[in-house]
Amino acid sequence: MLQPPPSPATFGASTDDQQDGNPAVAKVVITGPFNGQAPIETASRQKVFVCRPKSRNEETKCAEQILGSLAQRAYRRPVTPRDVTTLMAFYGAGRREGGFDTGIQGALEFILTDPEFVFRVERRPQAQVEPGVAYRVSDVELASRLSFFLWGSIPDDELFDVAAKGKLKEPAVLERQVRRMLADRRARDSLTESFAGQWLGLRKLRNASPDPTVFPEFDENLRVAMQRETQLFLEAQLREDRPVGELVTASYTFVNERLARHYGIPDVYGNHFRRVAWSDDRRAGILGQASILTLTSYANRTSPVTRGKWVLETVLGTPPPPPPADVPPLKAREEGAPPTSMRERMELHRKNPVCATCHRMMDPLGFALENFDGIGRWRTTEDTGIPGEPGPAIDPSGVAPDGSKFEGATGLRQILVSRQDEFIGTVVERLLTYALGRRLEASDMPAVRRIQREAAAHESRWSAVILGIVNSGPFPTRRIGS
Repeated sequence: MLQPPPSPATFGASTDDQQDGNPAVAKVVITGPFNGQAPIETASRQKVFVCRPKSRNEETKCAEQILGSLAQRAYRRPVTPRDVTTLMAFYGAGRREGGFDTGIQGALEFILTDPEFVFRVERRPQAQVEPGVAYRVSDVELASRLSFFLWGSIPDDELFDVAAKGKLKEPAVLERQVRRMLADRRARDSLTESFAGQWLGLRKLRNASPDPTVFPEFDENLRVAMQRETQLFLEAQLREDRPVGELVTASYTFVNERLARHYGIPDVYGNHFRRVAWSDDRRAGILGQASILTLTSYANRTSPVTRGKWVLETVLGTPPPPPPADVPPLKAREEGAPPTSMRERMELHRKNPVCATCHRMMDPLGFALENFDGIGRWRTTEDTGIPGEPGPAIDPSGVAPDGSKFEGATGLRQILVSRQDEFIGTVVERLLTYALGRRLEASDMPAVRRIQREAAAHESRWSAVILGIVNSGPFPTRRIGS
C-alpha cells in the first residue's frame, strides 16, 4: 500500500487539496519481459543506461550515475545523497541475484513505486507560513506544474535545468519556456486529449451506444472519426493560436471519407483526415460536430434538454440546478395516435411548475440543435421510429432568456457570439481548473477576470490565455490549509 506521508506539509494541490482526500495506490504489479530473450539496445534502454561498466570495478560508479539520472527525472527535482544511498541498496540486492542489469532493474522498480514518482510532491518552505496565506512554490516545483499543465508529463532537460538554476521565476525566462513548450506537439496532444476530453466530455464518447435499430449507420469507425474530428479541430486552433471564440464560429473542420459521408460532403476519399471548409454556417464550430451532438443525445433520440444543459454548462459556464428526484419521463406515444413533435411533448413536460424555470433556460438552446439527429446528421423532420412514416417538421426556433428570438444552429451561434465574454470566461475557468488540478475558489476569481481582461488585448488567443494562467497568482502558489 502506497500512501502520501502522514504529514500534510509535503503534498501540494495535486494531492491533498483534492475532494476525495488523500490518494493512495493500493497495488503495483511490474511484469515482463515475456519472451525470455536477452534485451536488445532500444532507444528507451539507452536512455536508462547512460553508461556501461567495462569492468566489475566500474559498476558501482556507473550504477550511481544511472540511478541518479533516473531519480532526478522521476522525482522531478535534484537528487540527494540519501536518494542515491536508498537506490543503491536496491541495486545491490539485485546485483547479487543476477548481475548489473538486474540490479538496475531492482532499483528502477523501487523508483516506479515511490510516492515521489507516483504523486506530485510540493514541500512547505523552510520559513514559517500561516494557514491560508499563499506562498510561492520552488522553481523546480513550478517546472513540474508547468510541464504537467502543458505536456501532461515531466519537465524536459531544458526546463529542468532552468528551474534548477532558479531562473524560472524570471518573467522573461518563464514566458520563453511557455512559448517553447506550446510550440511542441506534446502541448497540442496533451491539451486536446486531456483538457478537451474533460471539458467537452469527449472521453465519454467511447461509451456512447446509439440504438442500432434506430441508428444502424453508427459503428466503431464512425465513433473514432467523430472523436478524431474534434481533436484535430482543437489541435488546429492551438497550433495556429486562434482566438478562443473561434471554437464556436470556425468555418472549417476535419473529415475522412467515413465522416464526410455522414455529413453529406462529396468527393472525400480515404481514411486520412483533411481540412474542409463548410459551405454554410449551420455546422460551424464545435456545436455542429457529430461528437458533441452524439454525446448530448439519448440512445434512441435527441435530447433538447441535455443539449441545452450542455450549452449552458460547458459553453456559458452557467449550469442549471439538478432536477428534482420525481420528474416523470416524457410521455410515450400511444398506439395508433398521430406522431407528436419533440417540442409538443416537451411543452406538456414543462407544465410541471417545478420543471418550468430551468426548462425555460435550457430548452430553447437545445431545440436550436434539433435539425441534428441523435448521431449528428442533418434532418428537417423528426424520426418517429416507424420506417416510412413521415415525422413532424422540425421547428428550431427559440427565445433566449433575455427575450431575443433566434432560429436554429445559426441563430444560436449568433447568441453565443453576442455573449462571447461569458464563453471566454468559461474557457479561462476550466483551463485554470485543469492547470491547478483543483476546483476554483472565490479567492481565484479576481485572477480569472484579470486573465480574461489581459488576454482580450491580444484577441483572446490561446497563447495569451495560457500565458495569463501561468502568470496568474494561483498558478505558482499554494496555500496551507487552516
